[in-house]
Amino acid sequence: VSVSRAIKPFAEPGRPPDWFSQKHCASQYSELLETTETPKRKRGEKGEVVETVEDVIVRKLTAERVEELKKIIKETQEKYRQLKKDAELIQAGHMDNRLEELCNEIMMWVF
Repeated sequence: VSVSRAIKPFAEPGRPPDWFSQKHCASQYSELLETTETPKRKRGEKGEVVETVEDVIVRKLTAERVEELKKIIKETQEKYRQLKKDAELIQAGHMDNRLEELCNEIMMWVF
């Protein structure tokens, strides 16, 4: 219950209502455990920390999320550069013939 309730605020748009149910969260976690390779235990000193399956899952999901965020940042930066370029062209008067079209595009984004 606590996991499904804790992650619900981070829902992506378009998720079905039962996405964060206890049953669904448990099945997703079970699937992660089944599809993740179990780390091989190493013989070593007694104080050595052994990586668990959970550690592998956390590392894998963290790496995937980092890549997703890098992609989102890159797309946002490209969009910003394009908007900045468009703003400069508008201020310079080079886009006067397209102002109505640009205005309509902006209105579509807003509404």
